[in-house]
Amino acid sequence: MDEYDFGSRETGLERNEPFTVESKIHYLSGDEEQLLQCISSRAPLPEVLNGICSALDCQIGNVVSFIAMPTDDASDVAAIAMNAAQFGLHIFYSESIVAGDGEQLGTFEMYSSGPRSPSEEECRLIERAKGLVVLAIKVDRVPGHPGGRAKAGDGPLPGNALEKPVSMN
Repeated sequence: MDEYDFGSRETGLERNEPFTVESKIHYLSGDEEQLLQCISSRAPLPEVLNGICSALDCQIGNVVSFIAMPTDDASDVAAIAMNAAQFGLHIFYSESIVAGDGEQLGTFEMYSSGPRSPSEEECRLIERAKGLVVLAIKVDRVPGHPGGRAKAGDGPLPGNALEKPVSMN
């Protein structure tokens, strides 16, 4: 081993391996682990949602995303769309975020620098990100969460989802 080769930081990619969609999914998996730790440690919801958007934006490239909550002012969301158009951004993806029980949790919007639609691989990344968004919002609503937005009837999540991760060191 070259004494000056420090290697990559847990990317799992060899130095000369070409960058592929599969490697993008691998990278998102690393981001997912970090985001899941933030969710389970009950980081503030805006911080977690911003992290999800940032990770996805980096993975897809040349896009910017945001999540509008149902409580957000509709005029603010419309202003974001108008500003995006003024800066020459095009709608890349827009979909409601819906929980398994049909509850509307928000809207996920993405803008790109050119007019195009997501590829099949990008759709998979977006679906994974949406799953993290649903989890983050549901955890945020658990009674006793610092966000304090628990709804009547919301109970704890099944399993050990809220336990602090055990250190691997």
